[in-house]
Amino acid sequence: MNSAVMPAPMTRHSDGSKALSGQGRTAIPDTSNAVVFLGANNLQVRTLGLSTPGPEDVVVAVEWSGVSTGTERLLWAGEMPAFPGLSYPLVPGYEAVGRVVVAEARPDLIGRRVFVPGSRGFKGAAGLFGASASHLVVAAEKVVPVDLDRPSDAVLLALAATAYHAIDAAALPELIVGHGVLGRLMARLTRAMGGMPTVWEINADRLTEEDYPVCTPESDGRRDYGVICDVSGDSGILDSLIARLAPKGEIVMAGFYMGRPDFAFPAAFMKEVRLRIAAEWAPEDLESVLRLISGGVLRLDGLVTHSQPASEAAKAYQVAFADPSCLKMILDWRHIS
Repeated sequence: MNSAVMPAPMTRHSDGSKALSGQGRTAIPDTSNAVVFLGANNLQVRTLGLSTPGPEDVVVAVEWSGVSTGTERLLWAGEMPAFPGLSYPLVPGYEAVGRVVVAEARPDLIGRRVFVPGSRGFKGAAGLFGASASHLVVAAEKVVPVDLDRPSDAVLLALAATAYHAIDAAALPELIVGHGVLGRLMARLTRAMGGMPTVWEINADRLTEEDYPVCTPESDGRRDYGVICDVSGDSGILDSLIARLAPKGEIVMAGFYMGRPDFAFPAAFMKEVRLRIAAEWAPEDLESVLRLISGGVLRLDGLVTHSQPASEAAKAYQVAFADPSCLKMILDWRHIS
């Protein structure tokens, strides 16, 4: 006979936190300090209530979270297209790394460092993304144990999985548009798979070559690319990319686009262009990326360029969005409770 699994009984401490009764009496925080977008260009670090974790949930004490210059820039500016579950106030972020402090059904995870791709456990704010906070309540099945030489680099795993998801190993990108973090990860993955991409970049601060060429579009005369992968987020770029394609070439849209992408049909028709939109990464993409990292095939070094204490989140977001030398900004939550 199957019986229902009942949550362990809880006691409440004088400070308001809860504890699981029985072995360990692990304290469960009732609140979390979190980055909260109150509206467009309105950010505060606030204390929010945390939902009580269920038996299949874990609580993670966050060490670092990443600032996305794609989706979070749109959320910050109030320009995010209509999205299911989107409302203000909200807790942004989908790139958190921390230690599991409560795990009723998964005691093997206690103390483990994990990657968290977001959460929905806040009171008083939407958690459509929900990773930029000091403590997170999240389903145990969503967290991924990580063990990197530089632990804070684990905030890059979502972007690495996004890049991996966009790449077709049978038809590797020949041109990548954009040399931010996502473009660099895509180029590194392409190299790891045996390709040699050219990367376009219009910002002089990012025209730095790695083991592949990086140039401006104007300095590249090639017009027969078989596969072009765009991570620029520029919704008006398609006509210029179609002009650079070989007949029956493919454009992969792997960025996140604020405006409505469009293109002139005749040129696309004449070349019989294929257009592919890369969706959100899947768990198997993340597993593949972790294997490549652990095998020394994919490097994450040099991509996290800036860090700020989480208490200085407002300053951190300004730098992340305005300073072209900032490839990836992370928030340090280790000294904020």
